[in-house]
Amino acid sequence: EKIGLYLAEAEKRGLLAAFYLELTTGLRRGELLGLHWEDIDLEQQTITVRRQVVRINGQVVEAPLKTKNSYRTLSIGADAAEILRQQKENVGGIYVFPSPTGGPISPDSVLHMLHRVLKRAGLPKVRFHDLRHTFATLALQNGVDIKTVSGMLGHYSAGFTLDTYAHVTTIAQRQAADVMGNVLSGAF
Repeated sequence: EKIGLYLAEAEKRGLLAAFYLELTTGLRRGELLGLHWEDIDLEQQTITVRRQVVRINGQVVEAPLKTKNSYRTLSIGADAAEILRQQKENVGGIYVFPSPTGGPISPDSVLHMLHRVLKRAGLPKVRFHDLRHTFATLALQNGVDIKTVSGMLGHYSAGFTLDTYAHVTTIAQRQAADVMGNVLSGAF
Protein backbone atom coordinates (compact mmCIF):
# COMPACT_ATOMS: atom_id res chain seq x y z
CA GLU A 1 0.00 0.00 0.00
CA LYS A 2 2.80 2.41 0.92
CA ILE A 3 4.68 1.60 -2.27
CA GLY A 4 1.55 2.35 -4.28
CA LEU A 5 1.16 5.76 -2.59
CA TYR A 6 4.84 6.47 -3.14
CA LEU A 7 4.81 5.53 -6.83
CA ALA A 8 1.57 7.45 -7.48
CA GLU A 9 3.13 10.59 -6.02
CA ALA A 10 6.37 10.01 -7.96
CA GLU A 11 4.32 9.78 -11.16
CA LYS A 12 2.57 13.09 -10.41
CA ARG A 13 5.99 14.74 -10.05
CA GLY A 14 7.43 13.21 -13.25
CA LEU A 15 9.79 11.00 -11.26
CA LEU A 16 8.17 7.60 -11.72
CA ALA A 17 10.82 6.20 -14.06
CA ALA A 18 13.74 6.72 -11.69
CA PHE A 19 11.99 5.60 -8.53
CA TYR A 20 10.22 2.65 -10.17
CA LEU A 21 13.47 1.46 -11.71
CA GLU A 22 15.17 1.74 -8.31
CA LEU A 23 12.52 -0.45 -6.67
CA THR A 24 12.71 -3.07 -9.43
CA THR A 25 16.51 -3.30 -9.67
CA GLY A 26 18.03 -2.25 -6.34
CA LEU A 27 20.68 -0.12 -8.05
CA ARG A 28 22.87 2.08 -5.88
CA ARG A 29 21.92 5.75 -6.15
CA GLY A 30 25.04 6.68 -8.13
CA GLU A 31 24.54 3.70 -10.46
CA LEU A 32 20.99 4.77 -11.23
CA LEU A 33 22.07 8.34 -11.94
CA GLY A 34 25.00 7.17 -14.09
CA LEU A 35 22.85 5.27 -16.58
CA HIS A 36 23.24 6.30 -20.21
CA TRP A 37 20.75 5.32 -22.88
CA GLU A 38 23.44 3.10 -24.41
CA ASP A 39 23.24 1.02 -21.19
CA ILE A 40 19.57 0.23 -21.76
CA ASP A 41 18.42 -2.48 -24.19
CA LEU A 42 14.66 -2.11 -24.32
CA GLU A 43 14.22 -5.04 -26.71
CA GLN A 44 16.21 -7.49 -24.58
CA GLN A 45 14.92 -5.78 -21.42
CA THR A 46 18.34 -5.37 -19.84
CA ILE A 47 20.36 -2.68 -18.11
CA THR A 48 24.15 -2.76 -18.07
CA VAL A 49 25.68 -1.00 -15.07
CA ARG A 50 28.97 0.59 -16.15
CA ARG A 51 29.48 3.75 -14.08
CA GLN A 52 28.21 5.81 -11.22
CA VAL A 53 27.67 9.50 -10.60
CA VAL A 54 29.27 10.98 -7.48
CA ARG A 55 30.08 14.38 -6.05
CA ILE A 56 33.83 14.98 -5.75
CA ASN A 57 35.12 18.34 -4.49
CA GLY A 58 31.74 19.93 -5.20
CA GLN A 59 31.61 18.62 -8.78
CA VAL A 60 29.08 16.05 -10.00
CA VAL A 61 31.12 13.59 -12.07
CA GLU A 62 31.07 10.07 -13.45
CA ALA A 63 33.27 7.60 -11.60
CA PRO A 64 34.14 3.90 -11.73
CA LEU A 65 31.86 1.55 -9.84
CA LYS A 66 32.38 0.46 -6.25
CA THR A 67 33.68 -3.06 -6.93
CA LYS A 68 34.31 -5.36 -9.89
CA ASN A 69 31.03 -7.14 -9.07
CA SER A 70 29.22 -3.83 -9.42
CA TYR A 71 29.75 -4.09 -13.19
CA ARG A 72 26.76 -6.18 -14.20
CA THR A 73 23.83 -6.63 -16.55
CA LEU A 74 20.35 -6.84 -15.06
CA SER A 75 17.11 -8.03 -16.56
CA ILE A 76 14.09 -5.79 -16.18
CA GLY A 77 10.43 -6.60 -16.55
CA ALA A 78 8.18 -5.50 -19.39
CA ASP A 79 6.61 -2.82 -17.17
CA ALA A 80 10.02 -1.28 -16.35
CA ALA A 81 10.95 -1.42 -20.05
CA GLU A 82 7.74 0.41 -20.97
CA ILE A 83 8.34 3.09 -18.33
CA LEU A 84 11.87 3.54 -19.71
CA ARG A 85 10.49 3.73 -23.26
CA GLN A 86 8.27 6.61 -22.14
CA GLN A 87 11.20 8.23 -20.32
CA LYS A 88 13.26 8.08 -23.52
CA GLU A 89 10.52 9.91 -25.41
CA ASN A 90 10.50 12.69 -22.80
CA VAL A 91 14.23 13.38 -22.31
CA GLY A 92 17.12 14.06 -24.62
CA GLY A 93 20.83 13.59 -24.23
CA ILE A 94 22.88 10.65 -23.06
CA TYR A 95 21.59 10.30 -19.50
CA VAL A 96 18.49 8.28 -18.70
CA PHE A 97 17.83 10.63 -15.76
CA PRO A 98 19.40 13.97 -16.73
CA SER A 99 19.57 17.19 -14.78
CA PRO A 100 17.76 20.22 -16.24
CA THR A 101 21.02 21.14 -18.00
CA GLY A 102 21.33 17.68 -19.58
CA GLY A 103 24.21 16.49 -17.41
CA PRO A 104 24.03 14.03 -14.55
CA ILE A 105 21.73 14.70 -11.61
CA SER A 106 23.49 15.35 -8.33
CA PRO A 107 23.08 12.47 -5.85
CA ASP A 108 22.00 15.08 -3.27
CA SER A 109 19.29 16.41 -5.59
CA VAL A 110 17.74 13.00 -6.14
CA LEU A 111 17.66 12.49 -2.36
CA HIS A 112 15.78 15.79 -1.96
CA MET A 113 13.38 14.68 -4.70
CA LEU A 114 12.79 11.41 -2.84
CA HIS A 115 12.07 13.24 0.41
CA ARG A 116 9.61 15.62 -1.30
CA VAL A 117 7.75 12.69 -2.88
CA LEU A 118 7.57 10.85 0.44
CA LYS A 119 6.35 13.95 2.28
CA ARG A 120 3.65 14.67 -0.31
CA ALA A 121 2.55 11.03 -0.16
CA GLY A 122 2.27 11.28 3.64
CA LEU A 123 5.03 8.71 4.15
CA PRO A 124 7.98 8.77 6.55
CA LYS A 125 11.37 10.02 5.37
CA VAL A 126 13.80 7.26 4.38
CA ARG A 127 17.31 7.16 2.98
CA PHE A 128 17.70 6.52 -0.75
CA HIS A 129 19.58 3.35 0.21
CA ASP A 130 16.39 2.11 1.89
CA LEU A 131 14.85 1.75 -1.59
CA ARG A 132 17.66 -0.71 -2.37
CA HIS A 133 16.86 -2.59 0.83
CA THR A 134 13.17 -2.61 -0.09
CA PHE A 135 14.01 -4.19 -3.45
CA ALA A 136 16.13 -6.91 -1.81
CA THR A 137 13.62 -7.64 0.94
CA LEU A 138 10.67 -7.87 -1.44
CA ALA A 139 12.63 -10.04 -3.88
CA LEU A 140 13.63 -12.48 -1.13
CA GLN A 141 10.15 -12.53 0.43
CA ASN A 142 8.68 -13.38 -2.96
CA GLY A 143 10.92 -16.35 -3.68
CA VAL A 144 13.86 -14.89 -5.60
CA ASP A 145 16.90 -16.93 -4.56
CA ILE A 146 19.72 -15.32 -2.59
CA LYS A 147 22.32 -15.83 -5.35
CA THR A 148 20.17 -13.97 -7.89
CA VAL A 149 19.45 -11.11 -5.48
CA SER A 150 23.15 -10.89 -4.61
CA GLY A 151 24.10 -10.64 -8.29
CA MET A 152 21.47 -8.01 -8.97
CA LEU A 153 22.71 -5.91 -6.06
CA GLY A 154 26.31 -6.23 -7.24
CA HIS A 155 27.45 -7.78 -3.96
CA TYR A 156 30.78 -9.61 -3.89
CA SER A 157 29.19 -12.77 -2.48
CA ALA A 158 25.83 -14.34 -1.74
CA GLY A 159 27.12 -14.82 1.81
CA PHE A 160 27.31 -11.04 2.26
CA THR A 161 23.76 -10.68 0.96
CA LEU A 162 22.60 -13.51 3.22
CA ASP A 163 24.20 -11.84 6.26
CA THR A 164 22.63 -8.49 5.36
CA TYR A 165 19.15 -9.94 4.82
CA ALA A 166 19.19 -12.76 7.39
CA HIS A 167 15.95 -11.48 8.91
CA VAL A 168 14.15 -12.07 5.60
CA THR A 169 15.58 -15.55 5.09
CA THR A 170 14.69 -16.51 8.68
CA ILE A 171 11.04 -15.73 7.94
CA ALA A 172 11.26 -17.72 4.70
CA GLN A 173 12.76 -20.66 6.60
CA ARG A 174 9.84 -20.59 9.06
CA GLN A 175 7.40 -20.58 6.16
CA ALA A 176 9.27 -23.48 4.52
CA ALA A 177 9.14 -25.45 7.79
CA ASP A 178 5.38 -24.89 7.99
CA VAL A 179 4.90 -25.97 4.37
CA MET A 180 6.97 -29.12 4.86
CA GLY A 181 5.14 -29.88 8.11
CA ASN A 182 1.83 -29.66 6.27
CA VAL A 183 3.13 -31.84 3.42
CA LEU A 184 4.39 -34.54 5.74
CA SER A 185 1.69 -34.35 8.44
CA GLY A 186 -0.47 -36.96 6.70
CA ALA A 187 2.44 -39.33 6.03
CA PHE A 188 2.26 -41.15 9.39
